[in-house]
Amino acid sequence: MKKFFAMLLALAMVLSLAACGGGSGSGSGDGQTSGGSGGKTVKIGVFEPATGDSGAGGKQEMLGMQYGNKETPTVEIGGETYNVELVYADNASSADKAPTAASQLVSQDVSLVLGTYGSGCAIAGGPVFGEAGLAAIGVTCTNPGVTAGNDYYFRICFLDPFQGTVLANFAQEKFSAKKAYLLGELGNDYDQGLLNYFEQAFDGECVKDSFPANTSDFSTFLNKAVAEDCDVVFCPVSIAYSTQIVKLAASMNLDIPILGSDTLDNNKVLDAAKGSSVQLYVSTFYQEGGSPEFDEGIKAWLNEDSTAMTNNGGDDTIAAVTAMGYDAYYVALEALKAAGSTDKAAVKAALPSLTYTGVSGAIAFDEVGDAIRDTAYIKTADNAAGAWTLETVQTAK
Repeated sequence: MKKFFAMLLALAMVLSLAACGGGSGSGSGDGQTSGGSGGKTVKIGVFEPATGDSGAGGKQEMLGMQYGNKETPTVEIGGETYNVELVYADNASSADKAPTAASQLVSQDVSLVLGTYGSGCAIAGGPVFGEAGLAAIGVTCTNPGVTAGNDYYFRICFLDPFQGTVLANFAQEKFSAKKAYLLGELGNDYDQGLLNYFEQAFDGECVKDSFPANTSDFSTFLNKAVAEDCDVVFCPVSIAYSTQIVKLAASMNLDIPILGSDTLDNNKVLDAAKGSSVQLYVSTFYQEGGSPEFDEGIKAWLNEDSTAMTNNGGDDTIAAVTAMGYDAYYVALEALKAAGSTDKAAVKAALPSLTYTGVSGAIAFDEVGDAIRDTAYIKTADNAAGAWTLETVQTAK
């Protein structure tokens, strides 16, 4: 009997050790783990909102990364094949919660980070990555403050000074606008920055208002735009707010064109305008048709995967942020290849000289770590079809 219990105890110890050392692997200090099958794994952090006001956009941005990971789940690093694992941290669309989410990724021993949707969260989480010596690649966080003073934050999207100027130019060229109504959330770095850049570039009069967080009735603001006889409304706000504004504009039969930034390039905003007379135009990074092969592949995946379809808002419209997330994933793979190592310092050192041509266009970084881009897509809502159509490709003067 004693021998029997001794054998049971020994078996329990073996099983306990196997549970601790297998499966998910153990951190090695340089961003690699040993997989349960004996292969090596490199971790890429995903710093995105899955909840909060920007949760819908964050999920769509992550879809591009997830599709890229499904399409290319391994990468050659220093002559060895590594499985690529995406490690997620939800920053909850909150600048207050972003540092905690960033710290979570640092503790997960990732080799680099992708994200985030929402410049405020990127600005708040950036110092955490910098202090840890961990490079982050911004996907669609367009505020200049993301990379300013942080050598570890890069990005593949255009910046707000460019985007604000592009939209101001478009308002004047398309609508001969002389007076613009500018509306953004109070205290929101992204909104307020874009309003300022638009105002600086706009050759006319601007009427500017800000609304407090959690506003649910925008009638006072839109009625003011009408009363002031404005030629355009510019509201670079979150998906949650923009859907409310567009729905209200539809119910009012507002005949003033609404201009939005990349945050409005979302199928929920498109749905809000469907069947109405709202004139809606947005600046963005990608339009369906830019890469037919990518379009076909990701639409097939969305239609096969119910969770992915739900995270895309319930249909297979391709958001520009999804295309950007996809490109960011491949830029990360190229950085790992160029580094020849999973070590975060080596990966960071490889990024400045990296170039890559993705579905959204050519990607390279300037001396600050910002993307070198000179064009934006302007899309308009086809309210009858419930789809975006390309209006023009716009450059900044």
